[in-house]
Amino acid sequence: MSNFKLGLKFAEELDQNDDLSSFRSQFYIPKDKNGNELIYMTGNSLGLQPKITKSYINQELEDWANLGVEGHTEGKNPWLHYHEFLTETMAKIVGAKPMEVVVMNSLTANLHFMMVSFYKPTPKRYKILIEADAFPSDKYAVESQLRHHGYDEKDGLVLWKARKGEELANYDDLEEILKSQGDDIALVMIGGVNYYTGQFFDLKRITKLGHQHGCMVGFDCAHGAGNVQLNLHDSGADFAVWCSYKYLNSGPGSLSGVFVNERHAHRKDLNRFTGWWSHNKQTRFKMRDDFDQLPGAEGWQLSNPPILSMAAIRASLDVFKDAGFDKLCKKSNRLTGYFEFLINNLNHKEIKIITPKDPKQRGCQLSIQVKNADRTLHGKLMQAGIVTDWREPDVIRCAPVPLYNSFMDVYGFVEKLKTILVISQG
Repeated sequence: MSNFKLGLKFAEELDQNDDLSSFRSQFYIPKDKNGNELIYMTGNSLGLQPKITKSYINQELEDWANLGVEGHTEGKNPWLHYHEFLTETMAKIVGAKPMEVVVMNSLTANLHFMMVSFYKPTPKRYKILIEADAFPSDKYAVESQLRHHGYDEKDGLVLWKARKGEELANYDDLEEILKSQGDDIALVMIGGVNYYTGQFFDLKRITKLGHQHGCMVGFDCAHGAGNVQLNLHDSGADFAVWCSYKYLNSGPGSLSGVFVNERHAHRKDLNRFTGWWSHNKQTRFKMRDDFDQLPGAEGWQLSNPPILSMAAIRASLDVFKDAGFDKLCKKSNRLTGYFEFLINNLNHKEIKIITPKDPKQRGCQLSIQVKNADRTLHGKLMQAGIVTDWREPDVIRCAPVPLYNSFMDVYGFVEKLKTILVISQG
């Protein structure tokens, strides 16, 4: 039984007793044309801007203006090593060792770079296994890798499907796929948290299964980083990638993170694309030396980093450091649990939460299926001051983010949804 109650007063009490409630004021909350704050539930798509971000970026603009090229070594935060400022906090958030993590490039580009190293097909073992409802970009990327290596994507793509009439993937089915086709599968590449259902997969279990059958295993953690405890090192995964603009609040299209397990840190036999930023830091600027690969995840870098984007990431990571990621995850469980409680108490026959009920199998996102609804419901929510994310055919994705969403946000959302559904039934 939950210890939640109905009513406005209880929502107010939850906020009053929330040790992290002050962090909301550190973010810009979008407002309507009348200056009223919107209920923003789409941190799973684009996180809100921390108020300190502008000053972090401005510092680098000032150093560029005042120092020019000397900013690489003489700036307040020397650009030459800027990516290193992000590593320790990012590693803690994803549960990795610092040498296993680097921030670079964009998400799908990094996925391709990882597959250059960890997808090594042979005539016998060439298939790639993904979840059937993977984020489209992941599916397109692995299909193009199959084509690049001369394989037909329809033959080479193995889909882990939910059972008929169900939304969530079942691990028994994954085991059966690997028992029957494991010798043909070169790579298992799963979204750590499914973008549509919000299902948080058991990364350690999947990795163990994949490795038992001789497969490489990687994860796209775009919907996991900054949302759930990924524990990437302990999972045993070979690699993982994630973006920083969702739960990590670094701004639209900002840089991606990469995890490479430390057992691959010193491997020079792995095929990879290289550039001067993956070369030995001590001799990088001698220019005429033969390539000398950096150990660890840094050895997958290609180019010098885009500082302005990294400054925004650094700002957000400093907010995470102040809040404490363990505390944020604890609040997230309570915030989403309260959200679930209120939705279930609507007792609306058309509403179904398709996200797992077990808090250990989800993050903050709840995917709410509204049967017989269409995109006009999303429009009505927007008119009511609620920003959500509609996914065809009938799902609203909502993510109460613990850094800036309140229990009152959740309460207000459900009250307005209740009103809209009554009006819609009319």
